[in-house]
Amino acid sequence: MLGSAGEGEARRRGQTVEAGLGGAQRVNVSFLLAELLGSKRKQKLLSIHQALTSDPVAVEALRGAAVSEGGLLTEEIRRKVWPKLLSVNVYNLPPRPGRTVCRSHKDHNQVQLDVNRSVRRFPQGMRAEQRQVLQEQLIDLVLHVLKAHPELCYYQGYHDIAVTLLLVVGERMGAALLEKLSIHHLRDFMDPTMDSTKHILNYLMPILQRESPRLHDFMLRAEVGTIFALSWLITWYGHVLTNFQHILRLYDFFLASHPLMPVYFAAVIVLHREEEVLACDCDMPSIHQLLSQIPQNLPYESLVSRALQLFQRHPHAELAKQAALQHHKSISIGSFAAFQLATSRQHPDTVLRRQQQDGAHAQDEAGAPLPTVTHSPLVKAAVWGISATLGAAALAVTQTALEWAPEFLLQLF
Repeated sequence: MLGSAGEGEARRRGQTVEAGLGGAQRVNVSFLLAELLGSKRKQKLLSIHQALTSDPVAVEALRGAAVSEGGLLTEEIRRKVWPKLLSVNVYNLPPRPGRTVCRSHKDHNQVQLDVNRSVRRFPQGMRAEQRQVLQEQLIDLVLHVLKAHPELCYYQGYHDIAVTLLLVVGERMGAALLEKLSIHHLRDFMDPTMDSTKHILNYLMPILQRESPRLHDFMLRAEVGTIFALSWLITWYGHVLTNFQHILRLYDFFLASHPLMPVYFAAVIVLHREEEVLACDCDMPSIHQLLSQIPQNLPYESLVSRALQLFQRHPHAELAKQAALQHHKSISIGSFAAFQLATSRQHPDTVLRRQQQDGAHAQDEAGAPLPTVTHSPLVKAAVWGISATLGAAALAVTQTALEWAPEFLLQLF
């Protein structure tokens, strides 16, 4: 598995060596660097595969892969790992969201307005008719979860999280993932009032105070508050970032972390821009305008690494005592320990698939089971290539590969 500084450190060392070499030598160093990074990628893929095929699933190893440098690497891997991070059985998904029923929901008009304004969240160059189909699915997905949980209140920005899930895993699995997120990580944002959301935002300033008293006091004097970070947290930065790969990297990180991690990430963004903030006029409009606009070229990997360090250095329980936040009961924070325990008891997909196939006679009208895997010559060649490239350790990992995920293995080459 890659460490938080693995690939970045390798690149830095390669660049340092290359600086003192001639042209031919630089080519050789670049080739060796590419080989090193490729090997690390293969090792990470095999580590993820091994975690997914363990029984029970090695969820801690998957979390480690999701937060380490590069995250989960590809959307295909995310389709395998995200459900495990949220304890979703992909062989027992809920029925496809029903359009007719959802249209009668009280929030339908507001959701439709928000989705209609979310054109930029879809891939550039997508044909209008394709986007319209996805937007209809997005509306149904959001309303499906709200209808299933009347205690949850829709908020503007919720659809930004839903669209990311839809684009990666599709409508049916997206509904299952969104439901789990809504009753756990996002639960405080879905109360009838803003009290719980304000409570989550209030963790930001104590982190800044501990890391940079000078910056904290400057922002306090300016009375800027924390509202500049509201859209960051409630959309998991999906509304404010334009690069979809950056959004996916953060979703890997947040799905594998404590519900307060987006707050810690907000803190590292502010700390990263400390000199810009201190160069502003000490007033609310100036600082709010600066901070509410996130630069699109942030060093995401180093910020993720720093957020992890802050989370360990400043536990949220200590922050709550410092800011007298313990008087408000956070559902997201309070339910997280039980949620983590549930994720540790999952079977791998091979077992879940056998269970689903054994109960095929009881399948509902929602659709056929997910297709079984076929063994193509290309997949067999991929398995042989793994053993040749990484040796005996890879053979142990790939014993069940053919019946698990051939498309995953092909990413090794």
